[in-house]
Amino acid sequence: MKTQTLPLKQETDIVIIRQQVRKLAEQARLGLVSQTKIVTAASEIARNALIYGNGGECLLELASREGRAAVRLIIRDQGPGIADIERALVDGYTSGSGLGLGLSGSRRLVDEFAIDSQPGAGTTVELWKWR
Repeated sequence: MKTQTLPLKQETDIVIIRQQVRKLAEQARLGLVSQTKIVTAASEIARNALIYGNGGECLLELASREGRAAVRLIIRDQGPGIADIERALVDGYTSGSGLGLGLSGSRRLVDEFAIDSQPGAGTTVELWKWR
């Protein structure tokens, strides 16, 4: 497994994360549509972590399970957390000025999605896209 951790402190970090996720998706030999989906999901979650979570980090990993390659991302922030995750995952819900599609849309774009958040303790989102 190949693992890399990138900082998420400013807007330009999102661009770097997108580029690295694309490279990893190519290494995993994901199809173009799957590459686009994981890059888009990474971008949305990273932007949320930066805007609402005061930044954090993104762990990128080329993973394998039962002979299948995958891209695995873990995006962590140190923000205020999400009080009601189920509500936050509903299309259209926003705590800011966005469209409210970042979390719910990202969940639909990937093969596995997990979120852990506690008020006052930040948020961690895990994304998987399989070949």
